[in-house]
Amino acid sequence: MITLEPIGFAYNERDEIRDDYWGEVISEIILDTSFPEESLCKIESFSHLDIIFYFHKVEKKKIFTGARHPRNDENLPKVGIFGQRSKNRPNQLGLTTVKVLNREGRRLFVSGLDCINETPILDIKPVMEEFLPKGPIVQPEWTHKIMKKYWD
Repeated sequence: MITLEPIGFAYNERDEIRDDYWGEVISEIILDTSFPEESLCKIESFSHLDIIFYFHKVEKKKIFTGARHPRNDENLPKVGIFGQRSKNRPNQLGLTTVKVLNREGRRLFVSGLDCINETPILDIKPVMEEFLPKGPIVQPEWTHKIMKKYWD
């Protein structure tokens, strides 16, 4: 068994789970007091971070393990849960690359974090060019359709 404890929580204006319009959302991540403030030392020297979080509002009965149409849109192909980024995942983990705006002590301000208010944050990692894919990213055409308004 794996037990994870949040390292902090994200706070923003989004209280409802929605699929689109995340581009203007600014989130404040507040580090839990069980971690020293110095654990964020120099994090603002990075332009981007990977944030791993827990989809805490997903109802257990809605967790999906097979294949389904993304966003329940039957015009899209049926895709396995591990071939999409749905929130209704077996372990309810989210991962997003965000832009660092500022840090004030234990408070980290970021843009582009697609989680709702009071979301538990499980980990923060800096984005480094050497960890990015080498070569072109390949993805099915349908993914462009569902992402069209995601960051608007």
